[in-house]
Amino acid sequence: MVKPAAEAVANMGSFLTTKQWFVDPKDPFHRSPSVMSYDRETNQIVTQDSRVWIAGLGDEGGSGSWLASIMKQLGQPNNEELHKIQQFVDGVLWGGLQFRDGPHQYGVRKSLFYYQPDQLPPNYYRNDFDWSSWTSWSVKTSERVDRSYNYPHVAAAYWVLYRLARNNQGLVTDHPWDWYLTHAYETSLAMTKFADGLAVFGQMEGSIFVQILADLKREGMTVEAANLEARMQTRANRWKAEAYPFGSEMPWDSTGQEEVYAWMKYFDYQDKAGVTLDAVLGYDPTIPHWGYNGSARRYWDFVFAAKYRRLERQLHHYGSGLNAIPVLAEYREHPGDFYLLRVGYGGTMGTLTDIDREGFLAPAFHSFPDMLKFDPLSGDNGPNFFGHAFNTATYIVRHPEFGWVAFGGNARVDGHTVKVAPLDSFRLRVYVAPLGLWLTLDAGKFESVEVDSRTGAVRVGLGGVTQFTSAARLRIEQPAKLQGVGIFRPVKPLQTERDAYVVPLEKGTTWVELIAVDILPAMNGRDSYGVPAGFAGISGFLPQPPYFSGGLR
Repeated sequence: MVKPAAEAVANMGSFLTTKQWFVDPKDPFHRSPSVMSYDRETNQIVTQDSRVWIAGLGDEGGSGSWLASIMKQLGQPNNEELHKIQQFVDGVLWGGLQFRDGPHQYGVRKSLFYYQPDQLPPNYYRNDFDWSSWTSWSVKTSERVDRSYNYPHVAAAYWVLYRLARNNQGLVTDHPWDWYLTHAYETSLAMTKFADGLAVFGQMEGSIFVQILADLKREGMTVEAANLEARMQTRANRWKAEAYPFGSEMPWDSTGQEEVYAWMKYFDYQDKAGVTLDAVLGYDPTIPHWGYNGSARRYWDFVFAAKYRRLERQLHHYGSGLNAIPVLAEYREHPGDFYLLRVGYGGTMGTLTDIDREGFLAPAFHSFPDMLKFDPLSGDNGPNFFGHAFNTATYIVRHPEFGWVAFGGNARVDGHTVKVAPLDSFRLRVYVAPLGLWLTLDAGKFESVEVDSRTGAVRVGLGGVTQFTSAARLRIEQPAKLQGVGIFRPVKPLQTERDAYVVPLEKGTTWVELIAVDILPAMNGRDSYGVPAGFAGISGFLPQPPYFSGGLR
C-alpha cells in the first residue's frame, strides 16, 4: 500500500540521506560524502559492482539516488537534508564527478568508481563479481566525458539549488544563487561541447535545459541565454529535419521524446511536436492497472542498473515519469482532452509506487510472473523521480460524467464554489482546466484553491510564513487559449520579480484573489478592466466537442 504522496516523498528523502548516506574519508574513489546506490535485500550501500557506474555515482544507475535526493528538495526542502546535499555538491560533484578545471572543465565523467587492480591493494575488489566484461571500466575509461546522458543529472542538481537559494532564505548557504545557475548553464554547454556524439539525441531529463534557459532570461543574463539558446536550436533544427527524431544510444528507446517535445514547442515547431506526442502515446497506455497505466514501455535497463539482470517489461521505470512531462504539457494546452490527463497523471503518480513503506525508491517492478516484485537495487531511480518532481500538481477538472474532479486533491462543491485541497507531493502547482489556468509557486505552498463557477474568479490559499520562506512567488500562466476567458491577474496589486508575483506571507493562510480581465479601451485617460464579453460561467467556456462528446452536465 502506497502512503499518501507527500508522506511517501518525505520518507524517501529521509531514507536517501540517512540509510544511503555514505561517509568514508579514506574512500580511494573520493565518493564521500554522497548519496550512494543501495541494496534493499541486504540493506547495505553498494560500494562495489562490476557495472562500475552503479557504485560510481555515474550514469543513470549510479546517479539515480543522489539525483532523487536533490529533486525531492525542489518541492519538499528539508534543512538537514540540504546540508548534506551541499556537502555532496562541494565535496564530490564539483571537482570529482565533474571536472573543476583543465581541458575538460565542466565535463561530467562516467564514473568515480572503476576497476584498476594495479592501483589498489591486493584483493581489494570482490572476487564474487566478474570483472572481465566491458562494464568494468578502467580509470581512463571512467574519466571520459563523452556520455551526454550524464549531464542533465548534474545540471538539474545545480538548478534545484539555484531555485532554493534564490527564492528562500537560509536553505542553501554554501554559495550564492548565481553560482548554482552559472554552473547549471556551463554544464548544459559542456554537454554539447564534450558529448556531441550523443547530444544529437533527446536526453533523459532534457526538459531541465528549457528551465535553465528560462531562468537565465529572467535573471537578465542575456549573453548566457543567447549562447545556450543557440546551442539548443542547433539540436532542435536537426530534429525538425528528421521524420522521427527519437534516436538513442539504444537501438530503440522511449526516453528522448521528452526533450525533443520540449524544444519543438519552444521553437514553435508544432508539427514535429505533434509527431513526438503521437510517438509517446503509442507506447504509453491507459490501462486500469497500477503498473501499466501511464507506464511507458521499457525493457532492458534491468540489465544495466538492477540487481536482477533480466530483459522484461519494466513497470513504472523512468519512462513513466519522463514521458508524462510532454503529455501533461500538451493537456494544459488542450484541457478538454481528458485522455491526455489520464495518461500523464498515471505516469507521474506511477513513480510513487516504487517507494516502499520506509522510503526506499526502487527503479521499477519486475512484471514477469516468475518474479513480480520491485527490484531491490536503487539503480536508475533518479530520472523517474525527476519526472515526478517536474510534473506533480493538482488538476481541477469538470468532467461531463463525473462532475468536478481533482487529480491530486480533494474537491467539494459548496453552492457555486468549487473548493479544492491540493494533496499532491509538492503542492507547488495547480491547473484549473475549465479556465486553462496554470498556477505555480517558486516558493510557498498551496493550501486551498476555490473557483467560482459563475464568474470564473479564483481564490488561492497559501501556507503561512516559515523560517525559510517569508514570501510566496506565484506565477500565473494560461497555456490554453480558451474562448471567453480573459487574462488572469491578482485583484490586489502585487510586486513582480522574475515574472512571478511576490506575495508576503502571514502566520496563517494567505489568500490571493484572481480574476480574468481584458484591457478595454482607455476611458478618461485610465485603463478599465472588466470581465470578458460573452462570459457565461464555467459551463459556458469549457472546451466542447470533439474533446467532450457529451458537453457538460
